[in-house]
Amino acid sequence: MKEMKILVVEDDRSVSNLITTTLKLNHYSYTAASTGREAVSLCASHQPDLILLDLGLPDIDGIEVIRTVRAWSSAVIIIISARGEDADKIEALDSGADDYLTKPFSIDELLARIRAAARRMQYIGDRRQTRDAVFVNGDLTIDYASRRVLCAGREVHLTAIEYKLLTLLSVNAGRVLTHSYIIDRIWGGGVETDIVSLRVYMTSLRKKLRAAQPDFSLIETHIGIGYQMLRPERS
Repeated sequence: MKEMKILVVEDDRSVSNLITTTLKLNHYSYTAASTGREAVSLCASHQPDLILLDLGLPDIDGIEVIRTVRAWSSAVIIIISARGEDADKIEALDSGADDYLTKPFSIDELLARIRAAARRMQYIGDRRQTRDAVFVNGDLTIDYASRRVLCAGREVHLTAIEYKLLTLLSVNAGRVLTHSYIIDRIWGGGVETDIVSLRVYMTSLRKKLRAAQPDFSLIETHIGIGYQMLRPERS
């Protein structure tokens, strides 16, 4: 993969210095902004691959920055914010953020999130290059063309809703999807459903996958927020 370009958006100078120093020591290329409007301008001119974004900016709220950037950019957005309530996380993720890190944070965790973002970008790039209709993630294989699902080499028979859930998670592997995002994509705005129904379908999906592979753990629950399909570490 080409060198990843990172945009750091943080108005607290000490936090910004901590992040940029960490990026420099780990040989990442970065640009920094201290306001929302500057961030939007740099996104347009520098086209970063990854944005590390604080929500509490002095001019415009970080949520507005996400929505503005998402209108034309597919950059991975990781929120780094002191706002730790589930409602804040859900609003940011629903607005288009990919991940959320709450202050105070450890440098090791920040670097892990950046590596995860890099793997996701590599995966998306590989898929675009090969135009492969088969998704492979650890023991899980999905043949999108034939709608076949294999887990540890065993075929798994899913209902239409279970298959749609699995494929939605797979094409967004590495990204946390909120309950409302999943419900909207699976059932659409014209059909009413609720989080309890979603959990029932997700439980059934996991049960079928674990029947084929008891150690299956690629789907992670973010309590109060949603679900994420993990991508394993690459050796």
